[in-house]
Amino acid sequence: MTTILNAMLAAAAEQPSMLPTILMFVALGAVMYFFMIRPQQKKQKEINAFRNSLTVGQTVVTIGGLHGTIKTMDDTTVTLHVATGVDLRFEKAAINPTGTTPAQA
Repeated sequence: MTTILNAMLAAAAEQPSMLPTILMFVALGAVMYFFMIRPQQKKQKEINAFRNSLTVGQTVVTIGGLHGTIKTMDDTTVTLHVATGVDLRFEKAAINPTGTTPAQA
């Protein structure tokens, strides 16, 4: 009986520690946060700040590539003047923050 107990204790003592595995997962989580999640959150804040700073008369480009001048705005939509007699209504989310025109630059 004591030999079985001694064998079980010896097998338990030889098992590797879980600490390196836990540290690896923590390090992986930190790398993912600093290289993927945090930059995406920062980019999203910049996009939201751009869309909230839109003003009437500003020339913009939609995500579909349509160029126009903001005619009217409300909380969620923007009406763009794209040609004489042509006004189109878009969601603010459809305004491309990277699509600058020479008038904006």
